[in-house]
Amino acid sequence: MRRQGPPEDHDDGVPDRLDALFAPRSVAVVGASNDPAKWGHIIARRALASVGTRPVLLVSRSSDEVLGRPTHPTLEAAAVAHGRPLDLAVLCVPAPGFVAAVADAVAAGVRVVVGITAGLSEAGSEAAAWEAEAVALARAGGTAVVGPNCLGVVDHTTSLLLAPGTLPPGDVAVLSQSGNLVLDLAGLLADRGLGISRFVSLGNQADLGVVDFMRACVDHDGTSAVAIYTEDVVDGRGFVAAARALAAAGKPVVLLAPGRSETAARSAISHTGSLTTSSMVIDAACAAAGVRRVDHLAHLADLLVALRSPRRLAGRRVAILTDGGGHGAVAAEVLSAAALDTPPLVEPVTTDLRTALGPQPSLANPVDLAGAGERDLASYARGVRVLAGSDQVDGVLLTGYFGGYGAWDPGMTDAEVAAAHEMAATITSGTVPLVVQTVDPDSAASRVLAAAGVPVHRDVDRAATVLAGLVEPVGADDLPLPDPAPPVTDTSYAAARALFAATGIAFPAAAAVTDQPGLEGLLASGSIGYPVVLKATGGVHKSDAGGVVLGLASRGEVLAAHADLVDRLAPPSVSVEQMVDAADGVELIVGAVRDPRFGPVVMVGLGGVLTEVLDDTRCALAPVTASTARELLLSLQGAPVLLGTRGRPAVDLHALADVVARVSLLAAAHPELAELELNPLLARPDGVVALDARVVLGT
Repeated sequence: MRRQGPPEDHDDGVPDRLDALFAPRSVAVVGASNDPAKWGHIIARRALASVGTRPVLLVSRSSDEVLGRPTHPTLEAAAVAHGRPLDLAVLCVPAPGFVAAVADAVAAGVRVVVGITAGLSEAGSEAAAWEAEAVALARAGGTAVVGPNCLGVVDHTTSLLLAPGTLPPGDVAVLSQSGNLVLDLAGLLADRGLGISRFVSLGNQADLGVVDFMRACVDHDGTSAVAIYTEDVVDGRGFVAAARALAAAGKPVVLLAPGRSETAARSAISHTGSLTTSSMVIDAACAAAGVRRVDHLAHLADLLVALRSPRRLAGRRVAILTDGGGHGAVAAEVLSAAALDTPPLVEPVTTDLRTALGPQPSLANPVDLAGAGERDLASYARGVRVLAGSDQVDGVLLTGYFGGYGAWDPGMTDAEVAAAHEMAATITSGTVPLVVQTVDPDSAASRVLAAAGVPVHRDVDRAATVLAGLVEPVGADDLPLPDPAPPVTDTSYAAARALFAATGIAFPAAAAVTDQPGLEGLLASGSIGYPVVLKATGGVHKSDAGGVVLGLASRGEVLAAHADLVDRLAPPSVSVEQMVDAADGVELIVGAVRDPRFGPVVMVGLGGVLTEVLDDTRCALAPVTASTARELLLSLQGAPVLLGTRGRPAVDLHALADVVARVSLLAAAHPELAELELNPLLARPDGVVALDARVVLGT
């Protein structure tokens, strides 16, 4: 029953094999058992319970009958009995037998195997070798592998049930590296009226990975959104491309990925390398792909509900409507923590609000009804109508007691429900989203809002998180990686400066000297005017080691400083540089690293050599255009410094963004470089000049 193989590239035919995974014509369970505690029993029972006519064949070496069904000793024997190759086999065998089970699957012509088997690459080097051997056998025979060390696969659109537990049917595809977490998510989705179209437990992703399954959801009619939990994106650029394809198909992707609290695991040579964590890179990839990243499972479920509405925040400006100063103040705090803005409202909105609400309410943002809400419940609806129709905000948060007045006084129920209907009509006819925090999310008024697609929550932090998740992702440039440039072999300071300078990045005049006579000759030539900077080359962080001396205004000062550097550090050379006037300038760091998953990543930060202290950095997948670089710079917390503040002029943001774009392109063109860095980079009103440079070869 063996099929022809192997294909030249195991990715060829992946869509066909995923058809065999999600809609198999036949299913076999290897390791089928009558022991209820074993996976072979759990999966066999689920497979036999699947609705449909596809045959389920059970393979067992120890039992002639499992669950009242006859068994076969091998997959090849099962295929012979079936009369044709098998589409899908689920392997529930001990780790030492995994290689033999995969070999049997290949011989039987199985198109896809799902490896429930655990204790492989996650368990040590010997077991990892078994996994690698099994995957090599599968690829050579044209058989795809899901997992191993996974919980199984479900596709409600084809009545395929090959995983434990009961997952409610719906239209959310769930791709997860944790099987048990999905069982928790299933309950959270069911509580919110949602369910699962497809579930794939990713396991070790030894062959097929999350990117393959994301692509399989693009054209899947039964899926309208994709939820992902993963601890490792093996194919980073493929992840971005697949997420963009899902976004283009109108299918939002929500990612739960742990690791925000991690510190840099590697000892990076440049500041860029130590500052750019893998979690930052994941955030950059999400920004590039339009993926929404969340930190908690409940937030993932909340956002999946909210994203069913077509309304999105075009920006980050939110108006708060409340009937109590305390609720408004707390809401403003949590919105700020969610990176949302609550700008003051100005004319003509304030006039419209005064007309709609009367003289008592405060019209600042938050808009506080100041106790008028319970006397006139329709005022909530009028306030929402004005705010949602304004061009001064991108979204509205209603917070406080609305939704709970009926429980407080049953006589207020009808008026509260009527106001809810009016608000729902306003929101559904427009484009601005409304999110509600209420003391009673199960009230009649709250149910009216929820039925109209308005997210309703008991907790204001959950409401704020949902609003932040509704910000429409801008996405980054879909620039192709350039062809590799001639590789860098010289990583000296002078060579690094020359590499950056060749892209059009400005540096101050400089020359290297190796001894005092060379220095005296340079000074006598007058090619570098005073004041002068001396830098001892050859060190990792020159300033940290006392290898940089600034503001040398005379020949004598230069000679003395040079003698001291040589005596203390014995550098291979000293760079003599024209000192740049830093008045009205802002120091930054601009660098790039090569991430093992996502490739080149560009990073910007304020502070130059003090970047670690300020902790204000952002990164993006490289290369980027100058326009995207500008947005990256403006996303820094300290961006107002670049735009001019407290009497200081604005820097040349156009030139600064151009430098960031050039560094990103340089990093993308040199895959041999692990890190590149300009630090400090001085941005001034009249342009940008790099004051130091470093490149690091990969290992």
